[in-house]
Amino acid sequence: MNSHTAISVNNVGVSFRSRDGDTNTVLQGVDFDVEHGQFVSIVGQSSSGKTTLLKTISGLQPATAGEVLIKGAPIAAGVTEIGMVFQSPVLLPWRNNLANVLLPLEFRGTRDANAKAKAKQLLAMVGLEGKAKRYSYELSGGMQQRVAICRALVSNPELLLMDEPFGALDAMTRDSMNFEIQRIWRQAGCSVLFVTHSISEAVWLGDRVVVVGGRPGHIVADITIDLPRPRDKEHRYSTEFAGYVSEVESHIGVTAGIS
Repeated sequence: MNSHTAISVNNVGVSFRSRDGDTNTVLQGVDFDVEHGQFVSIVGQSSSGKTTLLKTISGLQPATAGEVLIKGAPIAAGVTEIGMVFQSPVLLPWRNNLANVLLPLEFRGTRDANAKAKAKQLLAMVGLEGKAKRYSYELSGGMQQRVAICRALVSNPELLLMDEPFGALDAMTRDSMNFEIQRIWRQAGCSVLFVTHSISEAVWLGDRVVVVGGRPGHIVADITIDLPRPRDKEHRYSTEFAGYVSEVESHIGVTAGIS
């Protein structure tokens, strides 16, 4: 591992024991690194273990083989420089947007005036300035997900994990959020692991696309995406973009799920 490595996933496997005593292996021999500030998309068919991989990297799911290192330290050592965004925003309806963003800092006992200023700055960065005192039920789905992203970023994580964060949004809102997350990531400067079922979304957002396949899940391809940054809509219609989409498709082995 070199000094530029943010995440090192070393020969990771995850297995579960069923009630009847059988062993169910979800991941096996997963091995890849992520550099500081890199945006890595993860794609694969349903039940290939993508979400389990993300949970294992976050420390929510222990690996039963291999190890995950964050900046050289085992995830089991209690690494805290990680933010996570789920498919559902999971906002507390009795708390306003500002209070939802500040929740992780309350758990850590570090909520203060500086934290409140940081939270307001993040809400402004994602276009929600003036909506700090609004509640989640007053916001659209896309706005709710922006609040969830702010909550993940408020503790200044070096690693942001995103599990199908736009999967429940309509096509137009999802398209808008693709541009938003690119802008937010570039401003935050963190490393991102982004799970999606959309091949085009994975290619358009990622510096790399990691393809997970099989059962148990394993890495079947790790494709570098050499498209300019920042990416605009015209890049989606380029021959280079189409070539990357076709390459990812060939490793997944299906044409469904392209949007």
